[in-house]
Amino acid sequence: MPIRNSALGSFGSYPVHFMTQQPIDDLCAALKAEFDQDSRGKAVPALLAAYQAEHQGWRDWVFFSEERYTRNLIMRCEAFELLLLGWATDQESPIHDHADQYCWMSVMEGELEETHYTLPEPVSTADTSGVATPAPAILELGRSKTFQAGGVAFIDDSIAYHLIRPMGAAPAVSMHLYANPIDTCRIFCPETGRPEDISLGYHSVRGELSGSATAETIRARFRS
Repeated sequence: MPIRNSALGSFGSYPVHFMTQQPIDDLCAALKAEFDQDSRGKAVPALLAAYQAEHQGWRDWVFFSEERYTRNLIMRCEAFELLLLGWATDQESPIHDHADQYCWMSVMEGELEETHYTLPEPVSTADTSGVATPAPAILELGRSKTFQAGGVAFIDDSIAYHLIRPMGAAPAVSMHLYANPIDTCRIFCPETGRPEDISLGYHSVRGELSGSATAETIRARFRS
C-alpha cells in the first residue's frame, strides 16, 4: 500500500491535505447527516459501499504494521467514529465485543473472514458450603463468512462477538464505523471464554502516525 507523503493543511487540531474537501470528508458529512435523522443508521451500508466503489483516496489514510493490525482514525464525533484498519497477512483481531454499540465493516481491499462467537449464560454451581457461584462459560463457535472488497457487514452485541482476519496471501483494508464511538471493549479467551477489558488506541490519526499521543489526548482534540 502506498504511504502518503504530500503537503498537509489543518483540520481542527489535526493535519489533512491542503485540498478544501476530500471525498472521505464528504463521507463523514453524509454519515453525520444520516445519524442526525436516524440513530439506527439505515443508510450507512449504502454510503460505505458507494464510497468504496467510487474512491481510492482512503489509501492515503491507512498504515500497516508487522506487529499487529492497525487502527487508523479518520473521524470522531459524538455520534460515531470512523476508522480504517490495516491487516497484514496472518494478523487477526482477538474475539471481542462492541460495548453495546453498532458496528459496520466495509471491506475496501482484499478479503476478510468474520467468525461469530456467543457466550452462553453461565451455569451456577454450589461449592462445599452451598454457595452458588457461576461456572466458566465456554464460547460457542458460530458462523464464519468471507467478505470481499465492496462487502459491508453489520454486528452488535445482541448478534454475536466476532473475530476478523484477512484471507489468502494478500493484505486487506477495512473501514469500520462505530456508533457511538468505542473507547474500551472486552476481548475473550478462546479456550475459557474469560473476558478482559481493554482500552483502544490509534496507530494513526487523519493520515499521520499518532506517535506518542495517547488515545485520550487524541479524543480530546476531536472534542475541542
